[in-house]
Amino acid sequence: MDNILRLKTINELQDYSFFVPGYQRGYRWGKKEVIDLLNDISDFKPKEVVGKEEKTWYCLQPIVIKEKEDGQFEVIDGQQRLTTIYLILFYLNQRYNEENRSKLFELSYETRLASKTFLTTLTKDEVNVENVDFYHISSAYKAIYDWFSESKNFNINDFESKFQFNSKVIWYESIEQNSIDIFTRINIGKIPLTNAELIKALFLNRSNFDRKIEEKVRQKQMEISSEWDSIEHSLQENRFWFFLNGNNVSTNRIEFIFDLMNSELDKSDNYSTFRFFNNKFGSGAQTHIEENWLEIKTYHQRFTEWFEERDLYHKIGYLIATGAVTIKELYEESGQMKKSEFRKYLDEEIKRLLKKVVLEDLQYGDKQVKNILLLYNVLTMLNNENDTSYFPFEKYKKEKWDIEHITSISDPIPAMDSDWLNDAKVFIDLEKQEGKNLLKRADSFNFDDEEEFKELFKDLTDHFNQYMNGEDINDISNLSLLDSETNRGYKNAVFPLKRKIIIDREKQGTFIPIGTKNVFLKYFSDYPPKISFWTKEDREHYTKDLYNVLVPYLNKK
Repeated sequence: MDNILRLKTINELQDYSFFVPGYQRGYRWGKKEVIDLLNDISDFKPKEVVGKEEKTWYCLQPIVIKEKEDGQFEVIDGQQRLTTIYLILFYLNQRYNEENRSKLFELSYETRLASKTFLTTLTKDEVNVENVDFYHISSAYKAIYDWFSESKNFNINDFESKFQFNSKVIWYESIEQNSIDIFTRINIGKIPLTNAELIKALFLNRSNFDRKIEEKVRQKQMEISSEWDSIEHSLQENRFWFFLNGNNVSTNRIEFIFDLMNSELDKSDNYSTFRFFNNKFGSGAQTHIEENWLEIKTYHQRFTEWFEERDLYHKIGYLIATGAVTIKELYEESGQMKKSEFRKYLDEEIKRLLKKVVLEDLQYGDKQVKNILLLYNVLTMLNNENDTSYFPFEKYKKEKWDIEHITSISDPIPAMDSDWLNDAKVFIDLEKQEGKNLLKRADSFNFDDEEEFKELFKDLTDHFNQYMNGEDINDISNLSLLDSETNRGYKNAVFPLKRKIIIDREKQGTFIPIGTKNVFLKYFSDYPPKISFWTKEDREHYTKDLYNVLVPYLNKK
């Protein structure tokens, strides 16, 4: 016999007798937790499920139990929820004459011998202080009574119906021998069961297989379990994960595929995906298990194909990174197309994203600048036929990125120290008399004269920036993509110092996009390059390269 995983309505609990063992913590829900549950159920609106004779339901978190020899069920996890459910049912039951009241499930605490009787004699007026458990239970019951009393324009019969017939618990019945071991494992860090863990139980539940051939059942379970682990292992690889996703890092990453399959995903419901699969399995026949597992494998196989094919990887990765399309939209579109058609579709989606962009008109502050520079870096890497590397979307998504002025707009005056001045002196253009004069002033500078330093700083920065020749400093030809940490570490650096910082950062392992690196390595400069300046000619060559790389996706002015 296997562990049993089911969904049970509150009404289906009425014939059970539950026992809370001594190793459990007592009842500790306060007014807030109780009121939150009441509000959630009150706000929940059951809806007709299309094509089925049923309605949606409110799902509570799991109750983990184990049947005892005397027929009672030992509550291993979930006694707080179960006790609160009982208190709500007890309140609702008091509205009826005794002969018309519903039968409620039984509940007793091992450490409180009178708990079973106490729970059948609750009153709205008395907060019991006999022990800490009775105090919290009676306080919770008073909170329930007050909530119903204070609710206005409220249909209590509607609430009762929703609670009993449209609210369900995840019923996890364990067959393991040692209850304390189960309790310890579940409660380390108090991590709740995830959708993935619950769905895995559905897939591996022996009752869903044809048990006439025991060996085949075992083999099928092992096959699914092995393939499950393989899919999870591949998704744990960050390059693959962040190619498909944003910054969402979940413990069970296979759950990402389950959420994509969930056509009724409700983000306000923590167990929406589990409920979807519970319905999707239908009668639980083995054919349903195998069909659903094949669908999951198909998702993973297609994602793997995209990841491994360099052209698809870069274009899909770009579209997902910019939010132009979702991974679900891409999957659905790809299922309706030949591969050649899907490639054209990706190109069209990139064009659609940049439909209104005119490269020459882009200025610092435009929202599309980051999309343009990201695409430029992605395509620059992709277009190099001799390069087998992949753009690291995992680094792009895990870090913050700025649009950087290659030559600064205006540098604030740095601290008056020799470090900045000594660095600046190295890059003075000594081919000009102006440069020779500046070097002479810098060599003889007296660090006690702050006003003279301000004047020297201004003349030096004017000297470094003179090659801008009046060009618009906010133009795309003076912009690059850079991680925020490097960008904000520049402070007062002029172009040659920025170049040095970028080279040093890359040596330390920082990811510098290839387009940005080419800018600061003077990749676009005539030889020999004026290494100290970002010149007008540099800007023109950079703009030309931007256009040549991006032209398939841009409007031409």
